[in-house]
Amino acid sequence: MKILFRSIFLYCVTITHFLTFSQKTKANISIIRQIQFCPKIMHIIFKNHVCDNHKRAFPPKKDLQNQSFVKNLNKNFTTNSNKIYTKQNNYTINTMYRTKQTLFLTDKVTYCAQIFRINLTALNKTIVIEKLQSLQKIYKSKGIIRNTTLALLILTIQYAVILCTNKVYKQLQKKIKLTNNKRLKPIFIKNYEFLNIEKQVKIILFLLKILKFITIIMQLLLSIPGFFKIFPQTEKVAVISFYYIWNPIKKIGIDIAHYIPNIFTIIIIWTIFRYIIKGLRTLAEEIEKEQLKLPGFYTDWAKPTFNIIRFLLYAFMTALIYPHLPHSESEAFKSVSVLIGLIFSIGSSSAISNLVAGIIITYMRPFKIGDMIKINDVMGNVIEKTQIATRVLTIKNEIITFPNTTIINAQTVNLSESARTNGLILHFDVTFGYDTPWRIVHKILLDSAESTQNILKTPHPFVLETNFNDFHITYQINVYIKDANKMLQIFSELRQNVQDKFNEAGISMLSIHYHKQDVNIKRSN
Repeated sequence: MKILFRSIFLYCVTITHFLTFSQKTKANISIIRQIQFCPKIMHIIFKNHVCDNHKRAFPPKKDLQNQSFVKNLNKNFTTNSNKIYTKQNNYTINTMYRTKQTLFLTDKVTYCAQIFRINLTALNKTIVIEKLQSLQKIYKSKGIIRNTTLALLILTIQYAVILCTNKVYKQLQKKIKLTNNKRLKPIFIKNYEFLNIEKQVKIILFLLKILKFITIIMQLLLSIPGFFKIFPQTEKVAVISFYYIWNPIKKIGIDIAHYIPNIFTIIIIWTIFRYIIKGLRTLAEEIEKEQLKLPGFYTDWAKPTFNIIRFLLYAFMTALIYPHLPHSESEAFKSVSVLIGLIFSIGSSSAISNLVAGIIITYMRPFKIGDMIKINDVMGNVIEKTQIATRVLTIKNEIITFPNTTIINAQTVNLSESARTNGLILHFDVTFGYDTPWRIVHKILLDSAESTQNILKTPHPFVLETNFNDFHITYQINVYIKDANKMLQIFSELRQNVQDKFNEAGISMLSIHYHKQDVNIKRSN
């Protein structure tokens, strides 16, 4: 019985030992899988702490220098070993360099080494620092020499390329100046010389200069980021500079690519309105030349009406094109549009008033270019009439500009229109005493009018007695003329003839006038 109990006891101990051994083996296999899953783990941590019973389960021992991560890290000869630190939580401890993870350890990993993970992490941190310092000495001098040589090579190549670009530009510039008379011809638009040969050469040289600068800028865009990327200290500067330069160009290119369909839409809208305006211009020219007559539509209305319709069409075209403009829906674009409209409406209120007044004057037709008019006390010929203002040349060769609102609010007399239709009546007054017979005065005044040039025979001149004064009678001579521009000459000649005729008749034109005067007499003491 004792032998039986001993046998059962030994069997239980053996089974228990076997189960314990199996559990350790499974744990170590899971550790190996974790190690193989993270290639950045430095296997040097197992150099002195590998489980003795399961050495075959771990990867072969490697030197830290052959680890690609640490080796690449040390090629940056500015690597600072003080930047290596540990970061831990409830489950792992990570060994970090700046923001990069070099090693992470868990309880399962440190179980085989029979050491706490915090102690194993401190040990391996020391090993990593030592290896980094030794590798830094190897790569520092080599890296500086290599990077400096490569930087000088890039600068030399870029300098040579810029020299070649300038040389090609000068050769092309010289060739264009020498061959301009042979291949270039003046460009005419109808009878107007739009671009002569000299202007064409200047434009070509300007475009060639822009092309040169664009070529040099593109070269620098390629060389400058590459130059900064050579040195580890400026590697981020290279990336940032390239991003700052390339990103706006990329954005502009994408916006242009997305805007191409809108460009075709704008071109179609502009083409349609262009031909509509062209047809209306032809119609207005036909009406202005009186080749086309519309009942109740005057020829001088043709051009102003065309300008008004053209303005309305352009406004409608702008409203159609506006939604197709880039960033037209943005708040900034809308704000700028509102600001421009506000400035225009506030600053041009008087101009708009004059513009509306000009339209009213156009269709009222109070005068035409060349007419003799009188505005308030100013008399002269109209030399220019626009939608904003009207210019008048006075008889003294003074050019006076009247805003159209002033003309609308003032009393305007068109002397030429009256002369063209029924004849303009010129008149002035003379006075004779009661002792001079009125029939003789009438006859002499009518004879003076008939002997004056540019006075119409029909209707006949006539004389009016306008006032009986205290000591004389006021006579008014009235004559008809057809040309208002000769009004002053006719007045002057008529007065001369009146004076001569009365002198020939022996009648004095001197009229006695008596004026009342108050006299104050002071008495002295």
